[in-house]
Amino acid sequence: MTITHQRSILHDEGHVARALARAAAGAVIFGFPLLMTMEMWELGFYMDRFRLALFLLLTLPVLFGLSYYSGFEETFCWQDDLIDALTAFGVGFLVSALMLSVFGILTPDQPMPELVGKIALQTVPASIGAMLARKQLGQKDPPEEERRQRSSYAGELFLMMAGALFVGFNVAPTEEMVLIAFKMSPWHTMGLVLLSVGLLHVFVYTVGFAGQESRGDDAVRDVLLRYTVAGYGIALLVSLYLLWTFERTGGLAPMQLVSAMAVLGFPASLGAATARLIV
Repeated sequence: MTITHQRSILHDEGHVARALARAAAGAVIFGFPLLMTMEMWELGFYMDRFRLALFLLLTLPVLFGLSYYSGFEETFCWQDDLIDALTAFGVGFLVSALMLSVFGILTPDQPMPELVGKIALQTVPASIGAMLARKQLGQKDPPEEERRQRSSYAGELFLMMAGALFVGFNVAPTEEMVLIAFKMSPWHTMGLVLLSVGLLHVFVYTVGFAGQESRGDDAVRDVLLRYTVAGYGIALLVSLYLLWTFERTGGLAPMQLVSAMAVLGFPASLGAATARLIV
């Protein structure tokens, strides 16, 4: 084995080690607010196992897409993206188990279903943080990644969905989402919807989504319909799914459910609007 080949192997191993360390750091940074949230501990104990399993299952294609657009290391084919998605999920699982153990949330006397439930639920935000570690921790995207991020309208919508999930997940498990919805009148709800749409449009138009090279009236209308309206719709759908997953929709009247969606839709829409900065 030549010295050059040995150096190449060491370089590859060092690159993988740095990528995994960066992924673990991203998992901790994004996951720690929820790792230290009591509602997440309780949900991991009593949450419906079908909803939890579905949530975990749907996380994998999200991680796969994030790997293509902004993974924790550069990829060249769908097999690489699949490996990165599974790796990020594994890193999120291990980091969640370690942190929950350090915090004393996991103890040996707890039954296995409770241990698995608590770790599995925390794995979702931690794995997203692991996948976004490169973007969040400041490593510049290579030209190929930048090209991918501007490749299609569908890709832009996916990034908005990921951004909505990234931000909305931070508050979705808390009881305050439903409490605020109970306190709001229909006028409050309408005002929050208008505020969310207005801020989303300002951020989308400022951050620079694809198709905004022209600044004429036609471009403003195009951005409003194709990104602002679509983005807010995506944020509301993400909000509804998160509320359902965390069992916050049970017993709510239709108007209360709409209010709860609007409340969670506010941070989710900001996440969708700033998806290029986050994702």
